[in-house]
Amino acid sequence: MKNAASVLFLFISVFVFSQAKTVKKLSSKTGSKTVVKKLPEKAKLNSNFPIINEELPLLIPKKQDGKFGYVNQKGKFIIQPEYHIAVFFYEDCNLLNSPNVKLRKFGTADYATVEKDEISYRVDRTGKRVYQYKQSDLAKCPHKEYVQQLFQVYTMNGFFGIIEKATFENPYDYKQFKIYPQYDYLFILEGDDVANPMIIASKNNVFGVVDVNGKVIIPFEYSDIKRNFSWKLGKMFEVSKDSKNYYYVDSQNKTY
Repeated sequence: MKNAASVLFLFISVFVFSQAKTVKKLSSKTGSKTVVKKLPEKAKLNSNFPIINEELPLLIPKKQDGKFGYVNQKGKFIIQPEYHIAVFFYEDCNLLNSPNVKLRKFGTADYATVEKDEISYRVDRTGKRVYQYKQSDLAKCPHKEYVQQLFQVYTMNGFFGIIEKATFENPYDYKQFKIYPQYDYLFILEGDDVANPMIIASKNNVFGVVDVNGKVIIPFEYSDIKRNFSWKLGKMFEVSKDSKNYYYVDSQNKTY
């Protein structure tokens, strides 16, 4: 009887021990499914740069409380506002052709120029300052052939219109105008597509943007639109409704 009891005890011990091992294995197996893994740095960076509009830059300069930073296409600040000047991520040809070969990479479009306390830097898309400007590092930009504009502003009777330079001959033939003179002001923005330029227009003391065929791209609701390189560099327009506070809109008039 004593032997039987010993065997029974041994059996129960082995059974409990084996169950404990099984539960342990199952627990560790189940636990592995709930472990939160850290995103790789590359995936983290990609999550910061959602692409909503493929025409737009991944990061857009934005002013807040008097200082500039950069937001992504969803409007989230990726580089916090701390700069007095911030421009689009774009090539700096002076740095791209630097006599110091090691610095040339900072002249590529992977970096942007910012300024704080009268000191200029290049920053990467995480906001890290990778280079501080020195005059001795800069070179002259190589000569680029000027791309002749196809269209030009034409004034008649105090109003502004648009003509195609190669074909325009007779101002009394309204069919020869791309846009017949009707605006108080027109300015052709520099861009990469000379056949389809964006044109800042003013009428009745408000500004908008039209294309070369007179189609309204940005409605006439702004007190000012800056004549700068924002269209060429970022496919955006820098606008204001009070001529003091400026911000960027895309070609759909969406604010950033």
